[in-house]
Amino acid sequence: MTAQPKLTDTQTAILKAAAGRPDGNIEPLPPNLRGGARAKVIEGLLARELVADADGHHLLTDAGYAAVGKRRPAPKGVQKMDALTKREATHALQKLEVTAPSIRPGTKLAAIIDAMRNPDGATVAQMMAGTGWQAHTVRGAISGMVRKRLGYEVATEKGKDGQRAYRIA
Repeated sequence: MTAQPKLTDTQTAILKAAAGRPDGNIEPLPPNLRGGARAKVIEGLLARELVADADGHHLLTDAGYAAVGKRRPAPKGVQKMDALTKREATHALQKLEVTAPSIRPGTKLAAIIDAMRNPDGATVAQMMAGTGWQAHTVRGAISGMVRKRLGYEVATEKGKDGQRAYRIA
């Protein structure tokens, strides 16, 4: 294996910019690179096989990506199975499985959701009485579990008595 000669600053800049593009195209080149200098830079990259000519465009090769310390991006939706760990593969499969979130009946979270399904909603005090939780725990459950994890849309309204009521919309 032979070591490649050092790249110029211009060549390195062009390769880095191309590696950041989804298609790996070296165009557009810097605006100050014109004429003979432009041709020499492209010729040098082609000679080192860092770029390849494809239908009039110059695209990075695997060696071009490696020269700037990057890897060729996989096409969208495609992942190499050998690169996936068991945990990542399991996570990807779980994302594919679309299941409605389920709540065990009889739990305190189920009591909160049932109270919020009331057309008038439920106040924090009502939910505290139903669960035995403190106010900050009830509000945390609404924000973390009901809204974020379970994906319910929660509407809040202030009643005539000044109490805020939470309702599942």
